[in-house]
Amino acid sequence: MTIDWLNFTPWTSLAGGLLLGVAASLLFIYSGRILGIIGILEGVLPPKLGDTAWRFSFLLGLMLSPWVGQWLLPADGMHAPQIDASWPMLVVAGLLVGVGTRWGAGCTSGHGICGLSRLSLRSLIATLSFMATGFVTVFVIRHVI
Repeated sequence: MTIDWLNFTPWTSLAGGLLLGVAASLLFIYSGRILGIIGILEGVLPPKLGDTAWRFSFLLGLMLSPWVGQWLLPADGMHAPQIDASWPMLVVAGLLVGVGTRWGAGCTSGHGICGLSRLSLRSLIATLSFMATGFVTVFVIRHVI
């Protein structure tokens, strides 16, 4: 295994992780809610009176953050992230992630960040399952197919 040192971004990755941890902590401290993206999204479908403003705000911030990040930290052309997959492959991958989060009763943010920090055995099993599935998928896509 080799590391792509040109695209290795430890400081921005650390900053992103810290921001995510702070956001998860603040949401839990001030509202007692877990920062699970799927749970937040499901809370607006169907909307419940008095419980949607923060959910819509969170989801809007989630969707706008890539553009804000690009504006604050513009990437040069040489180090810009690239996705080497077709649109159909991305759509299928997104659908599989959606099915997996439904089946696993939560997503990586809910289980992997918030659940593990609460020492939840269920979240540990879910996170290990997410990771193992990701490893197997990458191996199959890169080395078998």
